[in-house]
Amino acid sequence: MARVVVDVMPKPEILDPQGKAVTGALQRLGFDGLTVRQGKRFEIEVDGDVTEDRLEEIRKAADTLLANTVIESFTVREETVAGETANR
Repeated sequence: MARVVVDVMPKPEILDPQGKAVTGALQRLGFDGLTVRQGKRFEIEVDGDVTEDRLEEIRKAADTLLANTVIESFTVREETVAGETANR
């Protein structure tokens, strides 16, 4: 079974209060020089091969449901079994 990952992040021009809170907490813990933007990761198990048609179908699902494209952007990629990724 193959896995496709959809990463959803706030667009750069959108404020990210959760990321800002994490950044502040890291600084208070002594982790200086780090800036965090918080997003979402969806792991989708796919029966059979991951084809370009299947990836396009998942992109449509991400555009329709998984991401609010007014304020978020997303990427879709196939993840290999060993944890390495194959970007498409």
